[in-house]
Amino acid sequence: MNANLAALLYLVSGILFILALRGLSSPATSRQGNRYGMIGMAIAVLTTLALSPPSSGLAWLLVVLGVAIGGGIGAWRARTIQMTAMPQLVAMFHSLVGLAAVLVAAGALYAPQAFGIAVPNLHEITADLGGRLLPLGLPRLISRIRNHKFNSARLLLFGIRRALQKKAAGGAVILAFIEEIRKRSARTSVTHVEFGWVLEDNLGMRRPIELSGAKIDKVHRIYEKNLAA
Repeated sequence: MNANLAALLYLVSGILFILALRGLSSPATSRQGNRYGMIGMAIAVLTTLALSPPSSGLAWLLVVLGVAIGGGIGAWRARTIQMTAMPQLVAMFHSLVGLAAVLVAAGALYAPQAFGIAVPNLHEITADLGGRLLPLGLPRLISRIRNHKFNSARLLLFGIRRALQKKAAGGAVILAFIEEIRKRSARTSVTHVEFGWVLEDNLGMRRPIELSGAKIDKVHRIYEKNLAA
């Protein structure tokens, strides 16, 4: 699905959610508010599935099963609840929303969409060692690691799930990762981070990095020679 179309559909679903809340504020318009909410949720769910479809039949089965369980519980309580027990119904729905948030957080924790490892720039404390750790270089290096306040860091590894690559959601994940690096750096002495070894034709990585305000600082060239010739 086109990213612009997905953004438009998410906007429509958001407007419908607002109309749903407005409708639910009065008994006279509560049915209409419920309809707006259901339509908005249907649009949001279908857009998400079209934008990042499950990667296997099992994943699709889990999605359908989750919708069936949640919808079944909601339909059952809506049909059996007494009018005098509406506060309990609202409390139950709030509990389900909290449970859904916990499950989403657990899914993000145990099945991360992306990962990144940034390390301090060790060149700051090794530049004057001349490439020698023995006999005195190693003790000096250990002492510096413990006491030195690093001013820069390097992004050592970064990866993103294949399902998100070359998609708007993947770009959003990269930007969120960069923002998290910025926030964590603000709590330390690190003032800049080097996103090294990004290939020139890797536009999927370059664009979000450049959107964050990063500039090209170094260009590395790799040469090849056939030694058997």
